[in-house]
Amino acid sequence: MSDRIDRVMVVTAHPDDSEFGAGGTIAKMVKEGREVAYVIATSGNKGSSDRTMTPERLARIREEEQRSAARVLGVAHVTFLGYPDCELEDTRELRRDITREIRRFRPDLLICQNPNRTKNLGASHRDHRIAGGAALDCVYPLARDHMAFPELLPEFEPHKVRDIYVMHWENAEVVVDITDVMDLKLKALACHVSQVGDFRGVEERVRERSAWLGKSKGYAYAEAFDRIVMQR
Repeated sequence: MSDRIDRVMVVTAHPDDSEFGAGGTIAKMVKEGREVAYVIATSGNKGSSDRTMTPERLARIREEEQRSAARVLGVAHVTFLGYPDCELEDTRELRRDITREIRRFRPDLLICQNPNRTKNLGASHRDHRIAGGAALDCVYPLARDHMAFPELLPEFEPHKVRDIYVMHWENAEVVVDITDVMDLKLKALACHVSQVGDFRGVEERVRERSAWLGKSKGYAYAEAFDRIVMQR
C-alpha cells in the first residue's frame, strides 16, 4: 500500500471550524496537489446574537460563507449533514452519515476535532467534542467494516483511512508550518462575516495563536495536531 496522501477529509461541527483549526494546513495540502473535502455536521444555525435572525436564515448565510471560504482554500467538496447547532449528539444517525461520507470520498487522511475537554473552551465546544469523537469512531471501525451500517451497501463500500490528524492546541505531536499560507487562512476566515465581527481583532488573535504554536519549531506561524497512524 502506498504511503502517499492524495485525498483528505476534514470533519467538523460548524462552518468556520475547519479554517480556525486547520485552514493553513488545508491550504498547504491543496497547493501540494491533494484533493480536500469538508464534512460539516451542523450549519451553525444558532451562532448569532442578532435578535432578528432566524435559524433558517442563519443556516443559509453560514453555509454560503463556508462555501466561499472553501473556494479560497481550494477545497473541492463541501457537505453539510444538517444536524442542529449546539445540540449535536453522538447518535447512530450521525455515525452513519459520517461513515457514508468517508466511504464516498475514501480519504487517505482524515482531520477532525479534539474529542476531549481542554482549558481552551472555544476549541472544546461541546459540538466539537461530539463531532471529533464520532469521526474517530467512524474511522475505526465503522467505515472499515462491511457489517456496520449494512444499509449503506452496495453503494458505499468499506474504506480504511490510513492517517488521522486531531486538531490540538497544547503539546501536539505534529506541528505544520503554515507561514507561506497564513494569508490564505486569514482570507478564508474573513469569509465568515456573520461570525468574525471585528476582523482585525480576530486576525490578531489568530496570528498570536499560530505564532505560539510555531515557536517551538522556529516557524513564524503553525497549526498543530495529534497524529494517529492506522494499522496497514
